[in-house]
Amino acid sequence: MNLYAVGKTLVKTALSPLYRFQVEGIEKFPETGGILLCSNHIHALDPPVVGMTAPRTVHFMAKEELFKAPILGSILPKVNAFPVKRGMSDREALRTALKLLKGGEVVGLFPEGTRSTDGVLKKGLSGAGFFALRGNADVMPCALIGPYKPFGKVKVVYGDPILMEPYRERKASAEEVTEAIMASIQKILDENSENK
Repeated sequence: MNLYAVGKTLVKTALSPLYRFQVEGIEKFPETGGILLCSNHIHALDPPVVGMTAPRTVHFMAKEELFKAPILGSILPKVNAFPVKRGMSDREALRTALKLLKGGEVVGLFPEGTRSTDGVLKKGLSGAGFFALRGNADVMPCALIGPYKPFGKVKVVYGDPILMEPYRERKASAEEVTEAIMASIQKILDENSENK
């Protein structure tokens, strides 16, 4: 049994009556190859919503504490989540993410590192740029546009992929790549600001 597919169906079934999801730009999502899927973070439901709308299986980093929860802890690995220690260098999480990206998988993360309480995009952490550069992956920017109000519209907009080869060729820094990723997410937010 593919628990990821089952989970995706369950999330859609549970959330669709509560919110009106509108997904745009899905045709831009690369069909193959390693992809670092980067999104803004405005709500606790963001990971399942991104996973539900993405056309490919997404492997999410999740804070280590969640894996210690009685029921959730046993479910997360089966839906392709892997633990990361927050606030410190986690070599195991780094190795896992890079292995997945180099193996042609999709790794999802929220570069801000935490939720934005006011909806304004925060500065991204340099880890996003590190994974993009070292994982031989391109980047798929995504913007979640809420707010998550009962029966309200939640937009999930996928932007144009960011090709990493030019950055690798000129040995760009992780910080520079992260800034480019955040600028792409901000561009999507700006383009959709009047259509919330």
